[in-house]
Amino acid sequence: MTTIAPDARMAGAQRTYPPRAAVISWIFFDWAAQPYFTLITTFVFAPYFATSIAPDPATGQSLWGFAMAAAGMAIALLSPVLGAIADASGRRKPWIAAFGALLVVASCALWIGKPGDHAIIPPLLMAVALASVGAEFATVFNNAMMPTLVPPERIGRLSGTGWATGYIGGIVSLIIVLGFLAANPETGRTLLGFTPLFGLDPATHQGDRAAGPLTGLWFIIFVTPMFLFTPDYPAKRPVREALHEGLADLKQSLKDLPQQKSLAAFLLANMIYTDGLVSLFAFGGIYAAGTFGWHTIQIGTFGIILAIAGTFGAWLGGKLDDFIGPQRVIAGSMLILLLSVAAILLVDKDSVLFVKVAPPEPGGALFASAAERAYIVLGCLIGAAGGPLQAASRTLLIRLAPKDRIAQYFGLFALTGKVTSFIGPLLIGVITAATASQKAGMAVLVVFFVTGFALLMRVRE
Repeated sequence: MTTIAPDARMAGAQRTYPPRAAVISWIFFDWAAQPYFTLITTFVFAPYFATSIAPDPATGQSLWGFAMAAAGMAIALLSPVLGAIADASGRRKPWIAAFGALLVVASCALWIGKPGDHAIIPPLLMAVALASVGAEFATVFNNAMMPTLVPPERIGRLSGTGWATGYIGGIVSLIIVLGFLAANPETGRTLLGFTPLFGLDPATHQGDRAAGPLTGLWFIIFVTPMFLFTPDYPAKRPVREALHEGLADLKQSLKDLPQQKSLAAFLLANMIYTDGLVSLFAFGGIYAAGTFGWHTIQIGTFGIILAIAGTFGAWLGGKLDDFIGPQRVIAGSMLILLLSVAAILLVDKDSVLFVKVAPPEPGGALFASAAERAYIVLGCLIGAAGGPLQAASRTLLIRLAPKDRIAQYFGLFALTGKVTSFIGPLLIGVITAATASQKAGMAVLVVFFVTGFALLMRVRE
């Protein structure tokens, strides 16, 4: 296994970089991890859980929110600690391997989620939460490898290309599930008109449940090149020594953070707008399922359209990142998200922006109603803005953080992205449960984007 030379440990002093194959292999981590977010938390398994396993969509949205909140709290508490230990120990790949294994095992366990089986809900939600922990922690350590891969002036394009590649992976995995695995229970046919592969039973939603094992297998296959070809940081000290040194460094970093005003303001802004974005992606499919009565095929097709928009958005955002700076890219993305969420709250199955329209007809053509088409347009704007927002955020962190503590600060980055991440899902869950209205639950997201934008304006690179 290759490693970065010790004298190249600080990215700011590095003058040589690994070959293109190493960079491409690193980029494929995003491709490997994306099906968890695309298939499980957004477009296939989450809506399936809300509409077919939980007693009703509102209860399903609430329970899912509580599970995501629990995972977010665990990620928030452990991310900076693990990042600090990784900086002190040096290597990143062992951490990626360990948390990747957790993602694989927990994702495969989702196969047990049979429709209407309320007894299976607690272990199912536990598996979802553990898969989320695995995916997020593996991403923390993968992000920390970025500064050693390309020169500083190309970090934006690297980050944007990674996100765009991830979106394409999401598209391909969605096409596999919708076109060949998940079938309409009424017709027994997939989106492409085939009977499900492997004899998957549409009546028991085996195609939807197969999204879990597919996510695990997909990760194993496509993360392997990163382990083979991308150089790791050199090992510096044993884990026990790294534990003491890492915790001491973390304590000092937290003590110094108030003096680093721009970095502190950015981490606080990231804490708030990431909470809003993750909640928006997590509940977008569930909201559509409850509002329009969409099932897996409609929601999955919607996901493919959004992922295509996100691919172009992330790719273009990466170029704009290097050209105008990550902070402006983040600000523009947040404005688009804010306006789109506000507009979505004014779309119902029989109205668009206060204008009455014909509701969807049962058994009608795909996305035939005006309200559904308006939701798709707004969803595309969200997809196109979400990619650049996340890609530019990790670029801005690299510009602001000390280079010799990059994993630690990506841990803090994950902390701020997760420490309040339970608040968004929790508020959505509580408000939805209290009002029995999905729209009321989603309205809280406007506050997150407004506050995040205001804090971002205080950041100075």
